[in-house]
Amino acid sequence: MTATPQNNAKTGQDRAAPRQPVRLLDTSLRDGNQSLWGATGLTTGMVEAVGPLLDQVGYEAIDFTSSTNLSMGVKWHQESPWERISRMKDVMPNTPLSAISTGMRFMSWDKASETVMRMALRLMASHGLGRLQIAEPMNDVESVLRVAEWANDEGITQVVAAVTFTESPVHTDESYSRNARLFSASPFIDSVYLKDPGGLLTIDRTRQLIPGIRAAVGAKSLELHSHCTTGAASQLYLAAAELGVDVLHTGLGPLSNGTAQPSLENLITNLDALGIPVQVNRDAAAEAADILYAIAASQGLKAGVPTEYDLSPHVHQVPGGMMSTLRRQLGELRMLDDLPAVIEEAGRVRADLGYPIMVTPFSQFVGSQALMNVLAIKAGEERYSRIPDEVVRFVLGNFGAPEGEIAPEVLQRVASLPRAKELAQPPVERSLADLHDEYGKKFGRRLSEEELLLRMVLPGDQIDAMLAAGPAPRWSATGATRAATPVTSVTDFIAAAHKLPKWKYLAVRRGAENVELRREPAGGAS
Repeated sequence: MTATPQNNAKTGQDRAAPRQPVRLLDTSLRDGNQSLWGATGLTTGMVEAVGPLLDQVGYEAIDFTSSTNLSMGVKWHQESPWERISRMKDVMPNTPLSAISTGMRFMSWDKASETVMRMALRLMASHGLGRLQIAEPMNDVESVLRVAEWANDEGITQVVAAVTFTESPVHTDESYSRNARLFSASPFIDSVYLKDPGGLLTIDRTRQLIPGIRAAVGAKSLELHSHCTTGAASQLYLAAAELGVDVLHTGLGPLSNGTAQPSLENLITNLDALGIPVQVNRDAAAEAADILYAIAASQGLKAGVPTEYDLSPHVHQVPGGMMSTLRRQLGELRMLDDLPAVIEEAGRVRADLGYPIMVTPFSQFVGSQALMNVLAIKAGEERYSRIPDEVVRFVLGNFGAPEGEIAPEVLQRVASLPRAKELAQPPVERSLADLHDEYGKKFGRRLSEEELLLRMVLPGDQIDAMLAAGPAPRWSATGATRAATPVTSVTDFIAAAHKLPKWKYLAVRRGAENVELRREPAGGAS
């Protein structure tokens, strides 16, 4: 039988041009740590230990940090966020380090002023962050473009704007494509990403949604960030690759799957099976995963595991990071058995608040209110008898207007609160000089910008503890090392080195002085 053009391989104008290799972005150190380990699992020394290998993988960027990750490092590990960024950049000179921002916010739940936002962007850039992902929780294009312009002014070299996906009666595909088009047209935006914080995309929705957004983005890169919360992400990533998405956000080793992102290891195997090229150094990725597994084992942290298909997140829409935080909070309150009730209540609260997108900080607002409602019901009180300040500010419009309408009974309850009048007052915009003046008088000295910003957004006792702790300890499989046996002479140093015949790295610190030695892979000290 003679083959015809219809049943033979596509020829001529019907043949699509071969696509460029899929590029990957690593989310392990930020989103994986936040979704699976409550943003507390990784220390500066740990990320520094895995950094050199991650730098060899060929990632588009490393989703490295956020307000949450930086503040938790201060609170739980007494570590400077600026030191963490600088040390990671030192060991990862070739791969952009990225921070995610929700727009007008830095560390505090409160809406930040322009002065504070510019200071935060400037400090992150000066310490080594080259990329900013802006995921505005209202999908407010004007706010995204404003922060993007500031980021460009303050030294960030790549800005990525999020089209944040959710399911609700008031969010439409047309609005997503419109936002993507506006972002693509901006000179301050370098690429666009579809962000699915609740892991709500399915293969069918991906096939419906991506073509319109892909066309709207045009020549700029399109990225996809989803979560494995429902068990669908690993498959829909393949559909996205087929539809022309340029960059896929993946986790690695123990910091993938679960409520985090699909694993790089599984994804590249599946891309191979489909014949879709992928840009990645597989050996370096495998070695980096080994280090992450060693870190997990040393800290007793559970690795993410593949999730069975689960439709319940489509009802409550609780994102992965919030889920781990709720578990921790309820565990501390000895109320872990109430987690299902809190999650169910979160769905009701979200509807009452006009269907905000469940992304930081709104997911935390919804979760906090849901927890308070459950506590109130258990105490025989009415829902919304306790309302945290953040929810009051949300209802008052301090964070913008949600797509849907806020329930009248919630509006009435907030309006009746004496605290509402106080919180309705807009924050006073202060200049950097005014802030230096105020805090200089308070502490009797001029603070560095790094300390000034932290003092403004975090509790003072946490900053004091961080400063007292000194440089963050390095990490190795044999344990972290903050304190070392004092070395007072060259003889002592040689003797100490002789006791460690397999050493790869040695450091001597005295005050502000720092001497480091590294052994080259071939042997012999450098």
